[in-house]
Amino acid sequence: MLTITGLSIVKKGSAGKEKLVDNIGFHLKKGETLGIVGETGSGKSLTALSITGLLPKQLEIFTGQILLRDQNLTSLSPKERQNIRGQHISMIFQEPMTALNPVMRCGKQVAEVIRKHRKLSAKEAKKEVLELFTKVQLPRSEKIYSSYPHEISGGQKQRIMIAMAIANKPDLLIADEPTTALDVTVQNEIIKLLKNLQKEYGMAVLFITHDLAIVSEIAENIVVLYKGKIVESGSVKEIFQQPKHPYTKGLLACRPPKDIRLKKLPALQDFMNPAQTFQPEIIAPEKRGQKLNALYKKSPLLTVEGLEKEYVLSKTFLGKANEVLKAVNHVSFKIYPGETLGLVGESGCGKTTLGRTLLRLIDPDRGHIYFREQDLASLPKKQIKPLRKELGIVFQDPYSSLNPRMSVGEAIIEPMLVHQLYKNKKECREKALELLQKTGLEEEHFYRYPHEFSGGQRQRIVIARALALQPEFIICDESVSALDVSVQAVVLNLLNKLKDEFGFTYIFISHDLSVVRFMSDRIMVMKDGEIIEIGDADKIYYHPEKEYTRQLIAAVPQIQYSNQ
Repeated sequence: MLTITGLSIVKKGSAGKEKLVDNIGFHLKKGETLGIVGETGSGKSLTALSITGLLPKQLEIFTGQILLRDQNLTSLSPKERQNIRGQHISMIFQEPMTALNPVMRCGKQVAEVIRKHRKLSAKEAKKEVLELFTKVQLPRSEKIYSSYPHEISGGQKQRIMIAMAIANKPDLLIADEPTTALDVTVQNEIIKLLKNLQKEYGMAVLFITHDLAIVSEIAENIVVLYKGKIVESGSVKEIFQQPKHPYTKGLLACRPPKDIRLKKLPALQDFMNPAQTFQPEIIAPEKRGQKLNALYKKSPLLTVEGLEKEYVLSKTFLGKANEVLKAVNHVSFKIYPGETLGLVGESGCGKTTLGRTLLRLIDPDRGHIYFREQDLASLPKKQIKPLRKELGIVFQDPYSSLNPRMSVGEAIIEPMLVHQLYKNKKECREKALELLQKTGLEEEHFYRYPHEFSGGQRQRIVIARALALQPEFIICDESVSALDVSVQAVVLNLLNKLKDEFGFTYIFISHDLSVVRFMSDRIMVMKDGEIIEIGDADKIYYHPEKEYTRQLIAAVPQIQYSNQ
């Protein structure tokens, strides 16, 4: 079906000196799924874009052939490529919100793809789109047909993209990180959906991801990319049972293990340096139990009682609330000094709303938030401001939470100046440089801007900024959900190291229970605005009481075939 030989991609005018993709090749048969795995910057997406003819203008194919059946795609004109895209080759892009047209209704976008390649009337195309929406398990297909992308959830947007991709029954489907940052349950549903659609249509699937656990659930064969080169390839079973390259071994080891609790997650550098041998330090249950007993003898740092936050979705003609969403519904819990409390649940369950309400970034409607016996819920905003330096937050998307016009150093110094922590700007700068060093960044990064950094580096910058005020209590809101598994391991280790050094108390919010278990002493499970289960992290993970918690755990991707 697809054969790539000697593919190299370079920047235009570089004459092949800087190869972003370097002499790669592989085969993909009809009905087969091939996984391409690697970190951000390894060349995965560039390979996919070269197949579809959608490489950025500043890049070009320097050498190689891309054969679809017996047709060389690299020799086609742009118009010929356009006729193949959507009909013989389709692509599911990583971020559906940016791939979908924000000012065009979802149904019309899918119908446009159908009518581009087939002579159907608008009515016939709409009928096909509604059938596709049913096939990809979208609820209320008529309503979603007339909805705009911003009006539906992330999982539903991804299903729209899948419907668009399979609309003309393509020979080859390219799925570029189709499950990144989705809830584990939604991610699981998308994987099952793709497998079923592949079986029905007999498509060849090229599945691109940074997560080996996901690949093991969907692919038969795998190609591992590192810095634009293939370092290992073969069947999933062969590579996962007997990985040969240090990079592959590192990727396999980066996810938190299910059966033991490690003090520190393995990182790629632990495997890439031949002189080093990673020795995992396992935390014994007895030692952990002693630590927790000492922890819970202290007085609570934060006590939440009957906290509620609701939003009016619609009003009557007279302006009264007609439909109300209880985002946080009578929530009560305690968190102790030095504890990490994990908060898990699917998107829309109220996790982020609860976190922001605790910090009074959102005002609660009812309830109490006692921080050192002072009720934050009843304090006027003027009295909340001095307490801001005690309460920090690490946001989910570091890029959108950083000012693009402000250098990294200025972003870290700004809260220090607002709260007048130091005598002058010189002292603030010295502290900022110290924080950069503690979070694994360099002194030269002080003068750079957010767009000059990778996702993992930006996350470190946001952590450094959160530490600038030396807070006692920090909320990490999905702070690693969109990172490569290798970068995620480094950031998680960093958060734990800083906690030990400064004695922080964390609420760690995530939809991935394996990550939350690694980080947390206790876990709270949230559903529809309510806390449905709370307890010791290991007990919740291994012996959950609620069916919803069991579903969350079952949806966490586990590496198949691994004997490590």
